[in-house]
Amino acid sequence: MNAPSLSFAFDAVAAVLVIPVVAAALLALLPGYRITARLNVLATLLTLLAAISLFVTERREPGQYLLVDDLNVVFIVLNAFVGFTTSIFSASYIAHELDTGRLTPANLRFYHAMYQIMMFGMNLAFVSNNIGLMWVAVELATLTTVLMVGIYRTHEALEAAWKYFILGSVGIAFALFGTILVYLAAQPVVGEGYDAMVWTILVKHAAAFDPALLNVAFVFLLLGYGTKVGLAPLHAWLPDAHAEGPTPISAVLSGLLLNVALYAVLRFKILLSVSPEAIAAGPLMMTMGLTSLIFAAFMLYRRRDIKRLFAYSSIEHMGIIVFAFGLGGPLANFAGLLHMVMHSLTKSAIFFAVGHVAQIKGTQRLSAIRGLTETHPGLGWGLLAGVVAITGLPPMGIFMSEFLIVSSTFATHPLLAIPLVFGLLVAFGALLLRLTGVAFGQPRGSFAPGEASYVPMYAHLALVLGAGIFLPPPLVSWFQHIANLLR
Repeated sequence: MNAPSLSFAFDAVAAVLVIPVVAAALLALLPGYRITARLNVLATLLTLLAAISLFVTERREPGQYLLVDDLNVVFIVLNAFVGFTTSIFSASYIAHELDTGRLTPANLRFYHAMYQIMMFGMNLAFVSNNIGLMWVAVELATLTTVLMVGIYRTHEALEAAWKYFILGSVGIAFALFGTILVYLAAQPVVGEGYDAMVWTILVKHAAAFDPALLNVAFVFLLLGYGTKVGLAPLHAWLPDAHAEGPTPISAVLSGLLLNVALYAVLRFKILLSVSPEAIAAGPLMMTMGLTSLIFAAFMLYRRRDIKRLFAYSSIEHMGIIVFAFGLGGPLANFAGLLHMVMHSLTKSAIFFAVGHVAQIKGTQRLSAIRGLTETHPGLGWGLLAGVVAITGLPPMGIFMSEFLIVSSTFATHPLLAIPLVFGLLVAFGALLLRLTGVAFGQPRGSFAPGEASYVPMYAHLALVLGAGIFLPPPLVSWFQHIANLLR
């Protein structure tokens, strides 16, 4: 067995991890809102630049703990980009919360420090080559978001944070048990110790692992990490967490944290596919994906709170993504990867708009938000563009990904295309019904002008629109390569 080793050279991988840690320490000590908000934006910008540099820097051989490959670079760059734009949105959003007294200066120092620790936890999960370390990183990211969901200290916020903590703990316990079972399956083949937890070693020898242990392990891993993904019926924490926490955290939850758990599932799916006698992970994922899609689509009709509405939309779309990856094959995997990126950009943009709307109107109730395109055109048309994108209408990028998923389903499992298309149509009708009045109804509530920057929202929507019109050939080739890796 090789001795555990970790190079501490300050390269791009180290920067992605070190910058958030250093920033969190500084943010926990520095007083004053302006300096901490700016430092939070600067830290996420530096992390984004370090993540982008992974495209051009020479990659080291995987170590006992860290790994950078084509698959996780997609997640790392997306994570850093949305983290950066959300920090810009957060600066103006949280300033309003401070002015209204909903948050205190002490809470703000805690908020910004936790934001950076959350970024560190998610980045660590993506670059972990050790399945135990990946589990720890997912748990760290979860715990920081639990604390941030309850930051308002209201009864509802604390209840939402507690529910998130309890259900998340159950899920992460399942994931831990599944991780232990993978270790037990690997131990007779690769030996005791660190090697039996290193993913790159596991995937080389998985064909010789006990298939029965792998089967049971994947069931627990899918249930455990599936809780974090927000798949029905393991989703109960997600709507409350979105509705009661600060809106920047809603954007991060939908746009980023759900992807972290999805990434863990995909890593173990690859591991399972190497074993010829293990069960196929695809049918399990397709079942949970379709269940989440159809369940969330109907639940959209019953929402009265705008943040809860889009929380269930996140459940719907994570169901679509998990279904696509479960379907497998080059086309479905490509579509699932594209849909994941488009959903992260679109849903975070929607929450940027929703956060400003809730602050201007002083409520999250849909019945009190009407005629936004007339009273606040910048917000109203931005939110409408986000809804057009998230419902899969052309020419937005989600239309392309959903078209590819439906096409792949018709080609390989035509009967499953029926519930898939049905769920998409039900969800489309619900969002159209709920948001028509919000955009074009008789104006009501506050008419006060907003003071926030809409740049992050429109930047995301521009990328989604651009992807729907034209995908650069290098990006297509890269995604196709990753789709083949996912098997």
